[in-house]
Amino acid sequence: MSPTNRSPERLVVIGGDAAGMSAASQARRLRTPDELEIVAFERGHFSSFSACGIPYWVGGDVATRDELIARTPEEHAARGIDLRMRTEVTEIDVAGRRVRTRAVDSGAEAWTSYDKLVIATGARPIRPDLPGIDAPGVHGVQTLDDGQALLDSLAATRGRSAVVVGAGYIGVEMAEALVNRGYEVTVVNRGKEPMATLDPDMGRLVHEAMEGLGIRMVDDAAVTKILTGGDGRVRAVGTESAEYPADVVVLGIGVRPETGLARAAGLPLGEHGGLLTDLSMRVRGHENIWAGGDCVEVMDLVSGRERHIALGTHANKHGQVIGTNVGGGYATFPGVVGTAVSKVCDLEIARTGLREKDARRAGLQYVTVTIESTSRAGYYPNAASMKVKMLAERRTGRLLGVQIVGREGAAKRVDIAAVALTARMTVEEMTALDLGYAPPFSPVWDPVLVAARKATAAVREDAG
Repeated sequence: MSPTNRSPERLVVIGGDAAGMSAASQARRLRTPDELEIVAFERGHFSSFSACGIPYWVGGDVATRDELIARTPEEHAARGIDLRMRTEVTEIDVAGRRVRTRAVDSGAEAWTSYDKLVIATGARPIRPDLPGIDAPGVHGVQTLDDGQALLDSLAATRGRSAVVVGAGYIGVEMAEALVNRGYEVTVVNRGKEPMATLDPDMGRLVHEAMEGLGIRMVDDAAVTKILTGGDGRVRAVGTESAEYPADVVVLGIGVRPETGLARAAGLPLGEHGGLLTDLSMRVRGHENIWAGGDCVEVMDLVSGRERHIALGTHANKHGQVIGTNVGGGYATFPGVVGTAVSKVCDLEIARTGLREKDARRAGLQYVTVTIESTSRAGYYPNAASMKVKMLAERRTGRLLGVQIVGREGAAKRVDIAAVALTARMTVEEMTALDLGYAPPFSPVWDPVLVAARKATAAVREDAG
């Protein structure tokens, strides 16, 4: 057979959201359908959507579900990608280079062979094994299907009491969304303060802001059961010491990598349950399999340890890297520094790098400082306060982490620290950064630089 008559290679993608479809789209840019056939499987009703936008849709800030969809299955098809919706992959046969699929609606099963495979199965909400956890009215929020189910539940519920279990990013954002919907909201949180991605002293600021919204905060409490009424629907959430009325319950406990398929296929997983890849996002030890998005573990560039971070920003970058490599190019994903932002009403919350307990776990010794400053020059109208906490390594002064909680202009300042962490800058080097200044945007000394100055002094004092 001549080269011109050779059959195209087949790329199979498991998962139709950020990482999977970014990989498919990038591979298609580099290789034509005559060179590479692309078949993608998605078990849900929607492709290429923003899961991060679901709380804002539920809360009414985003008007319609369709605004969260970046590209429909029809748009992918027009680009030469065979995206098969409502089709679940149930098995990966690594030796045979094929996947078994099941049509969700009909139950029909089939095998599809591949030359190259991308695993982008995402993450699943943590759903603890508790009495009543599967009762109507109890919702996880991970997909657009989940968001629609929650909105349908809210529309069918006469009462106005809601309980959010967990106070991480999703829990905090969903609590505000439910307040915006007119619900009386209780947040039950295992931790001593909300936002365990922050140190407790900074999490306390979030606690106070949530109470200011009228949210009842129940910290240091574990949910032990979900109580139901005579109709089988949820009616309350129970802890060891109390019950909290609930017409609807939202689980915001966090997520775990969705790697059941990979585990069953014998692919390598890390200590957090995510797939392990090399810098090209190729699954370790498997030449023709790549993985990306919320189902993988990534390198933390500050601690040097593998970690699991479920964020759309990473998933899209993973997909670009995978698609480039599958398409015959070359790209790598070196790792992350752990940057994330969120908000509660007008309170902005940001972190990057290590918390104190992360530094201790990595065996790093550090100094820490906290400063209070303003978003603008103090004399300029509407200057808002913010707190900046900074960790620096003892002796070397290398920046280890930054947390910022404040009003307008607080959250995106963390990007300064994210760049400094990636560049492995010291806090003393940061003090000389040439940041933009004008009274409407910043004090003469930006809050991040004020913290860097104080951290520099702390490092010197510690060494002295």
